[in-house]
Amino acid sequence: MANTYSVAGNSQTSSSTNSTTTTKKTSDTLGKDDFLKLLITQLQYQDPMNPMEDKEFISQMAQFTSLEQMQNMNSSMQMSQASSMIGMKVTWTDSSNAEVKTGVVDSVRLVDGAPKLVIGSDSIELSKITGVEFPKTVSTNA
Repeated sequence: MANTYSVAGNSQTSSSTNSTTTTKKTSDTLGKDDFLKLLITQLQYQDPMNPMEDKEFISQMAQFTSLEQMQNMNSSMQMSQASSMIGMKVTWTDSSNAEVKTGVVDSVRLVDGAPKLVIGSDSIELSKITGVEFPKTVSTNA
């Protein structure tokens, strides 16, 4: 915080200005890397006369492990959901021109840890899908 003092003319006038700079990440969620950095920083700057107890450290490590397992489970569930759509007819809105498109899912591709549906030459995020239909089966009379 910065204090600014100014003198105007012969009268003594002082004004105090507090300024704070805030930096915001692009994502408001904390990941496992952020949690680990926080834990390491906490260990580095702990009071040597009053160090963190073993119970606290074990509790924080358990939370870290739990967070990592939840992220892995979420990733697996998304991949499972995407894989189950192979062969399905899906509808999505193309973000480039706001056009509603429909197509059959050919395959699933993992891009930057997130599954994407491959439909022809398009690669679609799961969050963009607005509808899913079972493919129509052709019945044959023998």
